[in-house]
Amino acid sequence: MSGRCFWELTSTFGLKMDRMLSGLALLDNGETELELSALRHQPEGLDQLQLLTKFTKKELQSLYRGFKNECPSGLVDEETFKLIYAQFFPQGDASMYAHFLFNAFDLDRSGAIRFEDFVIGLSILLRGTVHEKLSWAFNLYDINKDGYITKEEMLAIMKSIYDMMGRYTYPMLQEDAPFEHVEKFFQKMDKNQDGVVTIDEFLETCQKDENIMNSMQLFENVI
Repeated sequence: MSGRCFWELTSTFGLKMDRMLSGLALLDNGETELELSALRHQPEGLDQLQLLTKFTKKELQSLYRGFKNECPSGLVDEETFKLIYAQFFPQGDASMYAHFLFNAFDLDRSGAIRFEDFVIGLSILLRGTVHEKLSWAFNLYDINKDGYITKEEMLAIMKSIYDMMGRYTYPMLQEDAPFEHVEKFFQKMDKNQDGVVTIDEFLETCQKDENIMNSMQLFENVI
């Protein structure tokens, strides 16, 4: 599997998320910080979120209003997240990938995504540095959060991506395509051949791959 294919597949959700954000950006920007208190979960103040993200206050207001409309409680549980995410991939089964993605956003392992979690992760994906974006991707692949990516974890993510995209999206691929792709890329990443990929190995491999670096440009200036 080429580096370009690897990054574009694993980052597909970012572009789909942009469709949702484009809609949110059209909402009325009359949101005030006083409205935050109406939620059962009260997010950090907008000034604080400005410091933690690369969004403007106006953008945060629009994002918050859209988030509140979708999730009045101020929290998104995994089932709700799956239902929302499935709308973007009607041709496939996005449930497993949404599960992995939910865990990557749920930073405190509370079983719910807060608005803060959402916008901090989104800021990294859309406007973060190369190092920040790749570190976030590593966290996604590190399913059990032990600091390493195993071949099994990478394969689980890749299979969930193909399930999400649907068979008809890639009619030329065989059933074992995800396995073959992971085999090739894992060998490239696992520099010392110890059976696991560390964050340093992941960053080094990706940053040296021109195709991956070019593919990451897709995330620049999408809001």
